Amino acid sequence: MKNISVSVFINILFALVLTLILTALFLFIQVDKERQKKEELNRHKLIANFLLSTAQLNANKENLETFNLRLVSNNERQLLELAKGKVIFESSSIYGRLQIFTLEKNQYISLQRYGLTLMLQDKSTKDNRIQTIIFATVLITFLFAFLYVGIYKKIAPLKKLNRQIEEFANGNMNIKITQKSNDEIGKIAQSFDNAIHYIRTLLESKNLFMRNMMHELKTPITRGRIAIEMVEDGTAKDVLIRAFERMNELIDELAHVERLTTQGFQPHLYEANINDIIEESISLLLCNRENLTIQTEDEWLNTDPKLLSLAIKNLLDNAKKYSKDKKTTIIANKKSIKVISKGKSLEHPLEYYLEPFTQEEKRNSGFGLGLYIVNNIAKRLNYTLNYYHKDDYNIFELKLNDVKK
Repeated sequence: MKNISVSVFINILFALVLTLILTALFLFIQVDKERQKKEELNRHKLIANFLLSTAQLNANKENLETFNLRLVSNNERQLLELAKGKVIFESSSIYGRLQIFTLEKNQYISLQRYGLTLMLQDKSTKDNRIQTIIFATVLITFLFAFLYVGIYKKIAPLKKLNRQIEEFANGNMNIKITQKSNDEIGKIAQSFDNAIHYIRTLLESKNLFMRNMMHELKTPITRGRIAIEMVEDGTAKDVLIRAFERMNELIDELAHVERLTTQGFQPHLYEANINDIIEESISLLLCNRENLTIQTEDEWLNTDPKLLSLAIKNLLDNAKKYSKDKKTTIIANKKSIKVISKGKSLEHPLEYYLEPFTQEEKRNSGFGLGLYIVNNIAKRLNYTLNYYHKDDYNIFELKLNDVKK
């Protein structure tokens, strides 16, 4: 019940209640019909016994009016006998013979005693209780249907609101909630529209700040790097050079993060050779090939080569930093890309390291953005990032699911 939608729950509830109402009505009508038949039969028996107990089957006007009966003439009686109505009860006793039958929705009582025959028609009106109940039930059903339509129309804006929320979640930042009402749904829609506007403003401010900050930092870093070249060689110079290089690296990493986390960003997909992608990632890393083992198949992938190269570069960089023997192996095919290095298992679950600025331990190199960037690229390309430790080796794997074209 927790996982079904509100509309489905309402449909089930109304269908169940309506079914119960109709079932109860059907059962009541059947029971009431049987009750009426028994009451009528008992009444006719009572009348018959009373008349049979008289000396000459005396059905005077007073008796007929008392029991609401009509005396059937001899000619009419003969016609009725020829018509052969449906007998519902008959019996014989010392007083005479009794037969009760129906013909064309009318009920008749036929009495015979000592050669005398008396036929009477029951003029009492039928109990209209069943018709009243049916009418009341139809009325309730119409009211029930009206209530169902009213509730369904009331919650209909929730479906539209849900679609708009899904569009917003999928990156459409230009959603405008147009629900105009003063009820709870309208208030929720208005609050969500305000939240969208606030989030959109924050994102625009963040993007503007990031771009301005990176642009402003690049100039003094470049000037400082040039100025350092004029300093005499020594430990101080090496420290300053490394500091400026790390600032450049941080700006580049932040630029990648800002690009990947932009809502409107879409990867540029086309067919690329997996060997070319691996070579591009190695060139980005500027690493020594002597400690790198590559096992690839000559496969073509429908992907964004630049993004995938950046992801592999970060995995290689991560493996190189934390490997015990400084050696790294790449195994790549059309289904997956594995980066393998020797080392102890991660202390925390993989999800812990997918947050920005998260590291296994504090080091002089690295900013804790590598796996965060890899995970964001994997999401953009519809890939899956997995990690497992086997035989003293850390294995990071990109499962290359089908990319939507």
